[in-house]
Parts: sequence; structure tokens; C-alpha cells
Amino acid sequence: MSLRFAYIKYILYLCAQIGFLVMNITHEDLINALQTYFGFDTFKGNQEAIIRNVIDGKDTFVLMPTGGGKSLCYQLPSLVMEGVAIVISPLIALMKNQVDAMRNYSEEEGVAHFINSSLSRGEINAVKEDVLAGKTKLLYLAPESLQKNENVDFLRGVKISFYAVDEAHCISEWGHDFRPEYSQIRSMVQRVGVAPIIALTATATPKVQKDIQKNLGMPDATVFKSSFNRPNLYYEVRPKTADVDKDLVRYIRSMEGKSGIIYCLARKEVEDLAEVLKVNGISARPYHAGMDAATRTANQDAFLMEECQVIVATIAFGMGIDKPDVRFVIHYDIPKSLEGYYQETGRAGRDGGEGQCICYYAQEDIERLRRFQQGKTPKEIGIGNQLLFETQSYAESTICRRKLLLHYFGEEYTEDKCGNCDNCRKTYKQVDASELLQLILETIQQVKEKHKAEHIVDILHGNTTAEVMSYHHEDLENFGAASDEEESTLHAIIRQALVAGMIKKDVDTYGDLKLTKDGLKFLRKPGKFEVPIEVQDDDEMDMDGAAVTCSAADEVLFSILKDIRRKVAKKNDVPPFVIFQDPSLEAMATTYPITMEELLTIPGVGVAKAKRYGDEFLHIIKEYVDENEIIRPEDLRIRTVAKKSTRKKQIIQAIDRRVDLDDLAESNGMSMEEMMDELEAIVFSGTKININYFIQEVVDPDEEEEIYDYFKNAEDDNIRKAMDELGEDYYDEMHVRLVRLKFHCDLGN
Repeated sequence: MSLRFAYIKYILYLCAQIGFLVMNITHEDLINALQTYFGFDTFKGNQEAIIRNVIDGKDTFVLMPTGGGKSLCYQLPSLVMEGVAIVISPLIALMKNQVDAMRNYSEEEGVAHFINSSLSRGEINAVKEDVLAGKTKLLYLAPESLQKNENVDFLRGVKISFYAVDEAHCISEWGHDFRPEYSQIRSMVQRVGVAPIIALTATATPKVQKDIQKNLGMPDATVFKSSFNRPNLYYEVRPKTADVDKDLVRYIRSMEGKSGIIYCLARKEVEDLAEVLKVNGISARPYHAGMDAATRTANQDAFLMEECQVIVATIAFGMGIDKPDVRFVIHYDIPKSLEGYYQETGRAGRDGGEGQCICYYAQEDIERLRRFQQGKTPKEIGIGNQLLFETQSYAESTICRRKLLLHYFGEEYTEDKCGNCDNCRKTYKQVDASELLQLILETIQQVKEKHKAEHIVDILHGNTTAEVMSYHHEDLENFGAASDEEESTLHAIIRQALVAGMIKKDVDTYGDLKLTKDGLKFLRKPGKFEVPIEVQDDDEMDMDGAAVTCSAADEVLFSILKDIRRKVAKKNDVPPFVIFQDPSLEAMATTYPITMEELLTIPGVGVAKAKRYGDEFLHIIKEYVDENEIIRPEDLRIRTVAKKSTRKKQIIQAIDRRVDLDDLAESNGMSMEEMMDELEAIVFSGTKININYFIQEVVDPDEEEEIYDYFKNAEDDNIRKAMDELGEDYYDEMHVRLVRLKFHCDLGN
């Protein structure tokens, strides 16, 4: 440490003892401290101004994206100010990581400590001794620890330089990680002893910022906002299909040697996906709160030390984890809010290098997240639904994703295209939507600006929902005025109008749409309003068509396998499709399975069918591969993990107990359609179930016999063909599917 800097510290100490505050620390003094402790020559962005504000004893609010250097904003002033800074932090892992980092910056081992439930009584006493001895400059506590009377009593006897509230978005119910304990921080501070507060977060909309300042009692705090734009991050949303694991494995293989994080919503998903990656040769480890602390810490450290390439985790992982070279962040499930999504993607490319942010999206995941809210208060459900709607809008939008994200956080992005997201790399044509926009704005007025986007779309589309009927909005002039348009199109225009500033959302009413001055101006004098529509070239459309119809890569082998299937079917006196369906044969003619293990990875091939029919097919495929000297695409085959499906087991057991299928569907939170999909997956993979008891209740015996006879003589079991042949006016499709299941169980399984 230089003599000049030591002198500055000494002067600060003396002034603090007699109650004065030093105001004249120069830029050179702060740079000297930055170099001495952290090894940097320059500050980033607003860091220096923030640090000066803290040293001057003023309340401070810092909104700075992940990777912007928030921690330094309270770490450096704590080192040069007299007393100890109290850092309120939400996670044990976050505290440990930051304490370890601070100890590396200083020669004094006790410069930083934490007090939480992971410490023994003796360890806590050792921490308190260091604090009282003046060795400790930063003391990290969770809000729960700060509430304890013994800690309050201890801290009352300590000189506190300031309080730092990290991850301050946890204070607001509109924040993505609301924690009730955080709302008590102000009263805790008053119990311990008032001192300046610095609140820091990487994600806060204007509403969340307002909540934070109000709750902490710092309305006049100096506010420092950094841009949310991370130009190095690439944003992409991909459809979440049945092949999501294959897509994921291929992507990670293309990122060989690069670290990545995959976020899942559920712990079981974390475990299952980590296992899938491992069996496909990818070094991956799971991380979630249900694991024992030692394993969780070991897996986190393995990722930080690059002993594994990928960490598969629930959203808790990553808060404060200082790994600058994470090259990809993948959301396996759509996140609950854009705040959470932005913070989690912000863990990619913190060093300014490559950072790819991929999110898989399926409408079913949105519905699943909505079901998770059951049992919450109406207010919590209202907030949760609005946050989900914003996330869904982001996923489905054709607008530049960067522009949409920045707009959400109250920042204007003036460029039309960022060039670094999937939407900006697609080709669009501009279509005039001025008439539809006019209808939308008129409808918002007609409902007195008291409803959300979904309600406006229901009115225009002519949907007689319970809410529409309860307000008698089916009587509005615009009801059904856009019934020939896709609902997604209307939502897209609303999103464009929000970004264009013609409408805004009232956060206090959980997202009611309001007209702005520009919106009112457009209504008085409509003009051109263009929205982008994606254009696909012929090649892309052909590829999409091929993917949907699922054709075999080797048509010769496919033809041979169909012949074998026909012979096996004749021998067993069943229709060919009962043996293996076409998609299964197509997959065999693409991946060339030659072992029983490989055959079990083929869609629609369960253990029972593989045992009954597999040897004959495997023999033919192996013979064909050898004769034609085929190099099998083994490196492209994605290995799957045999999943112990609890739901499958429960369904089979319930059917054994003769539980009505509609009751079974309801108890599993499924529609009858989803239950049928589940049953078909079970039966078509070779498992035999007996649903005769249910069929006898819901299907007329004559009707059952006719449907059964149809499948006996049919070339395949395609439901669409069956309905055309049997007649939709006479037969219920659900009944046909039920009898088809019985047919497969009787003859094939």
C-alpha cells in the first residue's frame, strides 16, 4: 500500500472519530484505492460517482446490469471508510462467493465475513471478535439473520459505515424474486442504528424502483441508472418441441470447450436433464436447493473451476457467481418474468465476450406456470399473471428482442434492428395494420381503459369468455370486429403499439391498457402503422414440411422394414401398424439401431414391443448396415435416459383400480385430451392396460364393435382417416381413440 493512500486512510479515521466527514477525496485517491485493492486502473461506467456518493454519506440507488460491477460500488467505499459496512444479501452461496473474493483482494483474512445458518456458534463468535477488533470492513447477513435479537444487540455496539442492500428487487412484489423478509429491512436498520443506505439491483422496472425507494425510506436517494443494453449478448427464442433434448445436445456440442448454464423450473427436470447430457458425453452437473449442501457446493465449485462444462440448475444458481466467461445461458423452460430472464441471461459474457442466450418456449409451459399460482392471494395471482403475459409477449414477438427488453425496463433503443437477436436475423415484410390498430385503440376506450390485453383481444375476436359476458362486452360495437384475424396477430399489434408509445400499461392495476397522447392523436387522425411479418423462402418451408412429416433418411431400408413388418403382422394375425407404427420405422431407417439398447431409443418402441418383435428387425438392420458398409450416424444420435415416470406408474395403477379416466385426468391437473395423449404414449410403447370398464360406461356397445372392426381391416390406425371413414356426424373422436387403445392392447401388447 502506498504511503499517500495510507495517509488518506489515517485522515479518514481521525475525522470519523471527531464526527467530521471528508469531502475532498480526489479522483487520483480513488484510482489509487482501486489499484491497491482490486488491481484495476479505471472505473466502469458510473462506479466512481456512486462510490463518491456513498463516501459522502448519501442514500444511493444503483440500477446496473449484471456484469456492470455493482459489488465494487459498496466494496471499495467500505475499505476506505471507518467502521463496518453491513451487506444484506439473500443467498448463502452469494455471501460465500463474495467473501472469498474480498479476502483475495486484501492481506487481512478477516476483512470480510458473513453470519448465517451455515456457521456454528464458535464460528459466529470468531466473526464477532474480528468485527470488534476492527479487522472486518464488510459483514454479510441475510435479512433473517439481521432480525435476530442477539445480532441486533451485537451490531448496536459496532460503528456502521453504511448499509448495502444487494439484490434489492427482492423488496418489491413486482420484482421477480419477492421475499417478504426484505420488506422489513427499514425497520431492522432502525433497530440497529441508522446509517446511509445503498440499494443495488440488476433488474428493476420503474415500478420496482419506486417500490424499493419507498420501502427503504430513501425517496430522495441519488439514483444511478446504467444502460440495460448488453451488445455482446445474442438473444434467441426456439420452439420447445418433443425433440428439445436433441436440439440442446447438438447445440452444446457445437459449443465445445465453452462454459454454459441451463436453467430449469423444477428440480426433477434439473436432475433428468443433467443425466441426459452426461450420457451424451457432455460434462454436466445438477444444482438445486433439494440437494445436500456439500454436493451443491461441490458442483458449483466444479463449474467455477471448469471441471465441468455445463451446470443445470434452478434459478437460484448464479446470483453473484463471478464467472466472467460463461458463453451460453439456456432457459429450458420459459421463465416466470422478464426481470428474472434478463438477470439470468446477464450471467453470459460478463467479460464482454461472446454470450448466447437461448430460450425454449411452449404455450404449455405458460399454462403450467399459471397452475403453480393456485392457492395464492388474488393480488399475487394478478401480479404473477401480468409478469407471465410480458414473458409470453417477448417469446412470441417479431420485434427486435433487445428493443423489447430495453423498452420493458423503461429504456429507449433507437435502432430498428440490433443485428444480434434471432428476430433481427430473420427476413420480414412490413404490413400495414392501421385498421386493426384503430380497432384496438377504440376498444380500449370503449372499456374505459380498465382491462388488459387478453380482454381486448377476446372482444375483437368475438370470444364469449366469462369476463366478456360479465361486463356485457359482447354488446360493444367492436365485438367480433376482428374475428377473422389470428389472436396472435392482435397481440402482436398491441405489443408494437406499446413499443411505439401509443398505449401503456398501468402497473398499479396489473396491466390495464391506457391510451397515451400519441394513441389519442392516432385515433383522431389515423395514419400508416406497419408491423413486420416473417417471410420464409421456399427452401425453409420445404425443410419445415419435411420435419413435420418425418420421412426416413434411408428409403430402401424403410421399404425393407415395412416388408418385415408385414410378415410379422401376418404371422401374428394383427394389422402391421400394431407391430411398429411408421414413425418408428422411419426412425430406424435414419439411425440404424443394431442393439436392443439402441432400439429402445426409437420413438414408440417400449420394452415389451422390443422384446416381442425387436430381434427380427435388429437382425435385418445389422445385415443391411454390414452389406452396404454404412457408417451409422452414432455421433448424431442423442442418447436418452430411461425415465422413471411417476405419473405413468400412477396412471397405470389407477387404471388397475378402475378409476374413471376423467377423474384421473382431473386429479393429475390434465385435460381429457392430455390424458388420452398420455395413455396413447403408454400403449403405443408396448404396455398393456385394461380400460374396458371405462369404455363400457361411455361408448355404446354397437358403436364400440363397429370402431373395433374398422381397425381390424384398416391399413393404418390414423385417427383422421378413421373419422372420415366412420363419419364425424356419427362417431365421437374421443370414443374412436378409446377403442383404438383397446384394439392395440388386445392385439399388439
